This record gives sequence, C-alpha cells and structure tokens, in this order.
Amino acid sequence: MSGGLNPSPKTWVLPPLILHPFSDATGPSQLVESSRASLVLHGLLPDGGATEEELEEKLLAGRYCEMRMLFYIGKDLFRWFEQCLDFFENRPELARQGYRLQSLASYLVYSPPQAVRDKLRRWGVAEYRGIFSRALGIKSAFEELPARQALARDFVRYYYKYADHLFAALLALVRYPEIDPARFDFALYASGEYARMLERSWENA
Repeated sequence: MSGGLNPSPKTWVLPPLILHPFSDATGPSQLVESSRASLVLHGLLPDGGATEEELEEKLLAGRYCEMRMLFYIGKDLFRWFEQCLDFFENRPELARQGYRLQSLASYLVYSPPQAVRDKLRRWGVAEYRGIFSRALGIKSAFEELPARQALARDFVRYYYKYADHLFAALLALVRYPEIDPARFDFALYASGEYARMLERSWENA
C-alpha cells in the first residue's frame, strides 16, 4: 500500500474568453464630453456658457455610450458562458456538478484566474468586477439595447446603479453550485481599451 500523498485535483481549462472591440467613432469624444458635463453640473468646473439643458444632454449621450460598451461586453460574456456550459455538458464529471450560468457569472466576477486579473491590470483595468458585473446586468435585461429615446432619462443617467441590481437579480434567479477557482482556468484575449474608457468615466459619475 502506497503511503504517498493524494494527487492534486485535476485543473479544467475552460474555453478562452474573447472580448471583441467594436467600432464607434463618436464614443471617445462623447465620454470625454460627458465626464466634463458631469463635473460642471457638480460645480467642479466652469460652465463655459453652456446651459444646464445642454450639459444634461451631453451627460446622457455619454451615459448611453457607456451602456452600449457594456452591452457589447455582456454579449461576449454570455457567449462565453454558452461555450463553457457546452464544455461542462460534454464531460460527465463536470455535467454531474450541475453548474449553471450563474456559477460562471460568480466565478468570472469574484474569483477569475490570477493570470486574467494580471492581464486586465496590464490593460489598465483595475475595477474589472464592476465592468463585468454591470455588463452582465445590462445584457441580462436586453436582448438588444433599446434606442436611447426608448429609455427613461433617469435610467440612462443612473444606469450603473440599475446594472448593479440587475446583476444581483441574475445571481438570485436560481440556486447554483459555486465553481472552485482552484480547479478551473481560462485565458483572456483581445483589447481592454474600451474597458479602460468605462472605468475612467465612472470616476466622475
């Protein structure tokens, strides 16, 4: 009888998470104008002759641009969830665990692999939890993002607060087993540029 230690549990390598940059030529300028408008409305910058209505319009245009960015990130995340669920289903040992979409959402937001966190930091994205959770919250509510005019002004202005609650609701929909981060790994690919833009915009929210 061998007296050696038990072997370490197997580490499962999930499909890679790929974030696809999307083209929006007006996005960067809208975010800059929105941040400035927010500072003016809070009395932190001079108004430069702009009316409150003009500043409010710039703020809302930027907020909607942020929502669009998060919505497209959310589409990539939900696509990855589908790939991972197929991965689980095709491996009996994992299929028996009963992992759900919520298992993956919690794993991604709260305990992704260290290499993924390191890559996000190299991209300049420190607050990845807020970006991923809000992207999931928005995408869970919309199959396609409505036109800005179809959304209430306060929803657009404070979308990030709604998104936080939508993410919490997504996790609360069903009971789900947690994924042990020590037993799973995945790689992250693509540019983090638009995630950095979002993070900077929240600094002035």
